[in-house]
Amino acid sequence: MSQTATASQPVQQAIQVGRKDLPLSCPPPDAPVWNLHPRVYLPIEDDPNGEAVCPYCGARYVLMD
Repeated sequence: MSQTATASQPVQQAIQVGRKDLPLSCPPPDAPVWNLHPRVYLPIEDDPNGEAVCPYCGARYVLMD
């Protein structure tokens, strides 16, 4: 009988942002150079749950106020 290993991606901790951080873009200005990707603006304020996920790196953002 064969066993199949299931690979799961680790759940990434949400990055908390406030209204002072809007418009929200990823990567954040303080990101290290080695971790940069093209800047993308995330419409977090339009989401009913106040959440957004970066399509490049998968960073999760949550609007706190």
